[in-house]
Amino acid sequence: MNPDLPAAFTPLAITDRSGFDESIHHGAVVVLDRDGSVAFAAGDPDVAIYPRSSNKPIQADAMVGLGVELDDESIALACASHDGTPRHLAVVRRILAGAGLGEESLGNTVSLPYDRETAEQLLAAGGHKAAIFMNCSGKHAAMLATCRRRGWDTSDYLGFDHPLQVSITARVADLAGPVEHIGVDGCGAPAHVVSLTGLARAFGRLASARGSVWRAMTGYPELVAGDRRLPTRIMSEVPGAIAKDGAQGVFGFAMPDGRACALKIADGQDRPVAVVLAAALARVGIQIDGAALSEPILGHDEPVGSVRTIL
Repeated sequence: MNPDLPAAFTPLAITDRSGFDESIHHGAVVVLDRDGSVAFAAGDPDVAIYPRSSNKPIQADAMVGLGVELDDESIALACASHDGTPRHLAVVRRILAGAGLGEESLGNTVSLPYDRETAEQLLAAGGHKAAIFMNCSGKHAAMLATCRRRGWDTSDYLGFDHPLQVSITARVADLAGPVEHIGVDGCGAPAHVVSLTGLARAFGRLASARGSVWRAMTGYPELVAGDRRLPTRIMSEVPGAIAKDGAQGVFGFAMPDGRACALKIADGQDRPVAVVLAAALARVGIQIDGAALSEPILGHDEPVGSVRTIL
């Protein structure tokens, strides 16, 4: 148990339904200015969190540093929690083929495509869950390709003590600061615990370096998530920005000038992320329309409410 967790969070947003407030969302958020200093924080900016899939750009950067040879589309998929559409899957298969491997080598959890329409089409055609459909399969394909590049065993590439994972953990620490704990992520890969400010700093460093990860994410935002997903929409609307969501209400964002943001919604919901992110980024002069980017509150399939920030 993390005894500091309850005290780390503060009210960030409220959901209303049909004109009456229904839910309040607690969490923590931190915004860094161009020089890396904390420009704004609500809740404890040093709270230790699992960034979950928000760590993927850091993991991809580690693999690039290990010498994996991937084009920009493939690096974008290594950073992705993808929708599982045919375009996404084609890139995953290309990564595997380049390493001389097939889908059977993927060690991530089996799943249906994240995109609902794609999943329904798959089931209607008689398809079923498979590892390649999971939103993390691009990262896992890149991990396998990195192992092949380095001559490492691919059969146990998810082990905490595998040289790939040891190298990734070291890079997470380089960019985000101390790794306080390592658990198992939903896909089976190691999940690192770092501070919220550390996550923001890591994103700021990746963006300001303008390296392979920044170039891939900004060049192919639709591959990092999907056309209707928040990271893709933000990167498509804010030139130069990198953005990545993580399970349980986590989000990372950065500009190449060093301005960065990381947030964690305490109850793990994604619903308030966009409005909280918008309010936080406004503190350093970055404007996004959080309300337009938020999913509507529905009643009988019609919009009946909204989420508003209280920052």
